[in-house]
Formats: sequence, structure tokens, C-alpha cells
Amino acid sequence: MTEWAAKVFWREVVAEPAGDAWHVTLDGRPIRTPGRQLLALPTAPLAERVAAEWRAQEGLIRPETMPATRTANSALEKVAPQREAVAEMLAGYGETDLLCYRAESPAELVARQAEAWDPLLAWAEETYGAPLIVTTGVMAVAQPPAATARLAAEVGALDDFALAAFHDLVALSGSLVLALAVRAGRLEPEAAWAASRIDESWQEEQWGHDDEAAAAAALKARAFLDAAAFLAAAEM
Repeated sequence: MTEWAAKVFWREVVAEPAGDAWHVTLDGRPIRTPGRQLLALPTAPLAERVAAEWRAQEGLIRPETMPATRTANSALEKVAPQREAVAEMLAGYGETDLLCYRAESPAELVARQAEAWDPLLAWAEETYGAPLIVTTGVMAVAQPPAATARLAAEVGALDDFALAAFHDLVALSGSLVLALAVRAGRLEPEAAWAASRIDESWQEEQWGHDDEAAAAAALKARAFLDAAAFLAAAEM
């Protein structure tokens, strides 16, 4: 017995203004979220990005090929009802940011981390007045409350759509600073993802390529890049 899947039923997909928001319509009918909320999008570029995903569907609808639509749905149905909790959770990454936890050895890995991560921490200090303490090993180190508060304020200022995408940038990379650097244009998304994978890349060099791990990493990389594109479109 095969699973039921929704089929493409529309001929025309249009992104169009609707007051202060944008809608995507299928043959004139606006798209709704799975919970039946009207999918009101904040910018024209984001609406067009969602529309492009619906135009690309052929035959059966494949939700896994529609990351912008999924994130927009999440913004309305998951982030909006609990935005303070989401923002607080993401800001908490500043307490244990990936960039602050360094290897003790070998020297080459230590050098790679410092080369990639030190400039970003310096940028966060200069840009947000948020100096973070670097340590070695896995034991948690207390960060300056004033620094984490300033980073938290940046997160709290995001609207629901930006916050939904920002969530993925932070959660996938393990770094609030990397996500902020992508948002600010300090770092290209591809470079940010590579910076978040220094330890994994090192391990692969030492122990060899693992197909299963590589496939999982590729999926995460794609999700990270999709989130960065969504965030940029949501704030245009």
C-alpha cells in the first residue's frame, strides 16, 4: 500500500502584495500554513522565494524540496506563539559558543581554530561590545553577563520570520557568533559553515572519509545555506 501524497492541482503561482504583507497564491487562492493560517510574508523577495518552490513542484508535492515554505510555516505556527522563549534559547548559545571552546592539541588543529575563530570573536567584541572568553577542553566557562546580554538583545530584535531562519543557523552551527556574522554580512554562509566544521574536517583528514557521515553533513550544510538565504530574503 503506497502512502497518499498531495498532487499539484494549480496552474499559476503568483507572489503579490496584500496590504503590508505579501501572499503567494495558487490560481488566485492564497497559500495557508498546515494549521490553516494565512501565509502572510514580510517581503517581496521572501514571497518570491516561496513562490518559486511551489512553481517547481511537478506531479506530487514534495515538502522536502520546499525549505523556504517550511521555515515560513514555522515562523507563524512555532516561533510567533513563543517568540520570547525561542529568542532566549538561541541567545543561550552565547554562553557556550562553539568558537570559545578550543582543542588543547594537536598544534595544527589549535592553529586552524585560532585562525578561523579569533577574528570572528574580535568582530563580535568590536561590533556588539561583547567580548567572550576562550577556553580549552569541554568544561563550561562563564561568559561576561554584559557580553551575553548584548548578544541576546540582537537576537531579541529579530522578527518572527528572521528568528525562524536564525534558529537554524545557530542550531546547525552551534555558534551564535557565526549566525550573527552571516546575518551581518561579515561572513558568507559557505565560509561560516566551513568554520563550524573545522573539528569534523580535521577528524576526516586523520581517519578518512565516511560516506554516511558525509551524507549527513551535506544535508546539514544545505539546510544551513537555505536558512541563510531565507534570512536574507526576510530582511530585504
